[in-house]
Amino acid sequence: MISANNVTLRIGKKALFEDVNIKFTEGNCYGLIGANGSGKSTFLKILSGKLDTTNGDIAITPGQRLSVLEQDHFKYDEYTVMDVVIMGNERLYQIMKEKDAIYAKEDFSDEDGIRASELEAEFAEMDGWEAESSAAMLLNGLGIDTSLHYSVMGSLNGSEKVKILLAKALFGSPDILLLDEPTNHLDLDAIAWLEDFLIDFENTVIVVSHDRYFLNKVCTHTADIDYGKIQLYAGNYDFWYESSQLLVKQMKEANKKKEEKIKELQDFISRFSANASKSKQATSRKRALEKIELDDIKPSSRKYPYVDFRPDREIGNEVLMVEGLSKTIDGEKILDNISFIVGHNDKIAFVGSNELAKTTLFQILTGELEPDEGSYRWGVTTSQAYFPKDSTKEFDNDYTIVDWLTGYSPVKDVTYVRGFLGRMLFAGDDGVKKVKILSGGEKVRCLLSKMMISGSNCLILDEPTNHLDMESITALNNGLIKFPGVELFACHDHQFVQTTANRIMEILPGGQLIDKITTYDEYLASDEMARKRTVYTNKNEEDDN
Repeated sequence: MISANNVTLRIGKKALFEDVNIKFTEGNCYGLIGANGSGKSTFLKILSGKLDTTNGDIAITPGQRLSVLEQDHFKYDEYTVMDVVIMGNERLYQIMKEKDAIYAKEDFSDEDGIRASELEAEFAEMDGWEAESSAAMLLNGLGIDTSLHYSVMGSLNGSEKVKILLAKALFGSPDILLLDEPTNHLDLDAIAWLEDFLIDFENTVIVVSHDRYFLNKVCTHTADIDYGKIQLYAGNYDFWYESSQLLVKQMKEANKKKEEKIKELQDFISRFSANASKSKQATSRKRALEKIELDDIKPSSRKYPYVDFRPDREIGNEVLMVEGLSKTIDGEKILDNISFIVGHNDKIAFVGSNELAKTTLFQILTGELEPDEGSYRWGVTTSQAYFPKDSTKEFDNDYTIVDWLTGYSPVKDVTYVRGFLGRMLFAGDDGVKKVKILSGGEKVRCLLSKMMISGSNCLILDEPTNHLDMESITALNNGLIKFPGVELFACHDHQFVQTTANRIMEILPGGQLIDKITTYDEYLASDEMARKRTVYTNKNEEDDN
């Protein structure tokens, strides 16, 4: 068990947390939710001991081991993947290294033998002989190929490092597991594996995530941070949302009844306070009036942007035709003879573990890259707006937000432009911020403003939910559901894909395409998921022969 006891954290004069008391017990998974800036990641740092409180303390059951998902992707670049994962159990790793150092000695003494014997006994008690196989199971489950298990971390890409650091946090069945955005940069297969792992995990988990489906799947409890307090709910994210909305509704209804009673008492007092025969009744009602207190209903600190894509032109029947597209990057075939036709009602989710393939396809369709082979043709009635996965170039300038968006607006009126920014929570002086200093979430909201102001009828979005908070993801999700045009998008948010897409395309590791008119859940439940890997494996064997 881990608990916060009267925890207060002040940053300057502002109290980020005030007298927080909460217990996290074994066998439960807690989703820690709240608006951006509410202190979710900060609270995890307090629980892990990486950040001191102003007042109060954190208590952990003696002897229990706490594990944290680390965010520094370069910290272990000099170590092998296997070593990094086993470092998740620090004591076990220390024993392994001390044993190795002793056995490597040329002048092995009696004292060394005694020490080695002690270490071997402790090593066996900690299931040390199973450490590498356990680490390998975690890595394989997250999609790290066996051939990489003894590679040096510095030789791997960012996505692989994220998975390895997650395996490190999960290794050795820690008593308390703290996970900050564990699904970031994971493909959908890895997320599904992690969901199953956490559902079966028997100890304490506290997780911060913007993935609603993930929270609904794994969480037994929800801890809501709002106005420096943490309210605990039994149930997952959807249960929290329904419960919190119901609570506010009940408080408003109770206040309405109290207000009606107050008015009734005030009317009686006003009418009969000067009437001698009614004076006792009037005095009695004054006392009753003084006892009535309205519930203090604080508005939530959560803010929802308004995402509304309105195309300037209705789309025709001819939208997009792709014929035989192929592309090789750094010697690897990313796209292999891909062909498909997009209809005017299509909302297509591109899924699969090959992130580069999806991004490459979008860059080709938007004219940023040329294919090695094949062609594509957009219909004459179409207009495209593109949300790139890497938007660094977009914001590498000295423009203010207003000036930046005005450059993309067909109407150059400042009031018109500010209207679109206001929908995305950029109010007042926010408009004169320099775009180069914006946070990741603010940049995403700027790009969505750009897409809205374009009036395009075909939207291409490459991981648009990255860096967004739950409220912004919900708003974007709803905006795309009601959008009357065509959508091509890639996203790791299960609920986002399920509720938005009516067609699923998966690009396999070899660059081939599976194309199904179906929802995402139906696609996952189909035998196509099992069959696709068999097809790809057989093709590789044929190529080798």
